[in-house]
Amino acid sequence: MNKSSLTTKIAICVAMCVITGFASGSLTADSIQNWYSTLNKPFFNPPNWIFAPVWTLLYVLLGIGAGMIWHKGLSEKGVKTALILFVAQFILNLFWSPIFFNLQAPTLALIIIVVLWFLIIITIMHFNTIDRTAGKLMIPYLLWVSFATILNGSIVYLN
Repeated sequence: MNKSSLTTKIAICVAMCVITGFASGSLTADSIQNWYSTLNKPFFNPPNWIFAPVWTLLYVLLGIGAGMIWHKGLSEKGVKTALILFVAQFILNLFWSPIFFNLQAPTLALIIIVVLWFLIIITIMHFNTIDRTAGKLMIPYLLWVSFATILNGSIVYLN
């Protein structure tokens, strides 16, 4: 497998992650300005402007990692499973925002994000068996989702 093939796969995965991530996020813009602003939030709640750049970086890292795994070849041991897990956790990620913001259901969103957190860990474990760098690229995402889980739980508690 050549380097241009790797570059192409990474570019496809990054584009898919960023585009679908922003599509999911754009569905929630009105709720963030209206409903979310009325909630009691913990002292460590970051300003709204921080979310877009953080998620952009995370989606790029996720896309790079997924592209690296895909490049190993779908016939290689564990690659299909790792990519299926990646897609599963990514779908949960995409559903979290509309459930939290549009449905205004932070308790349901908390359940989803906890399941997401476990799926991320399982995905990292599978990525690590195939390509340790790809697994490491998911660590910032795990850390951010960990923070988001605590934030989500705090919002449930405070409201």
